[in-house]
Amino acid sequence: MVDREQLVQKARLAEQAERYDDMAAAMKNVTELNEPLSNEERNLLSVAYKNVVGARRSSWRVISSIEQKTSADGNEKKIEMVRAYREKIEKELEAVCQDVLSLLDNYLIKNCSETHEMITPLLY
Repeated sequence: MVDREQLVQKARLAEQAERYDDMAAAMKNVTELNEPLSNEERNLLSVAYKNVVGARRSSWRVISSIEQKTSADGNEKKIEMVRAYREKIEKELEAVCQDVLSLLDNYLIKNCSETHEMITPLLY
């Protein structure tokens, strides 16, 4: 079993390598240890999910723009391919958001030891 400090170190490395999915996974594992997070751990969790969501939002905007342009062309096969890809990105984004909500509901809110910890902006 990987210990807490190893998971946090992995998250730090993933951040430096800009591998935010790996960073989020490591910090999710830390959170699921069901112990209060330190300030650094909360910040790592926040940065990880902010970047995971941000990348998918950016992808969605690009594909949505392409979808609008493709619709004007009338190429049905291409329109369907772009639409399917946009929907795939939407499902990924929804899954990430559900992950965050689950962490909040099941671990983060009830493990806050002080009131001010609850107002730490998770997704800023």
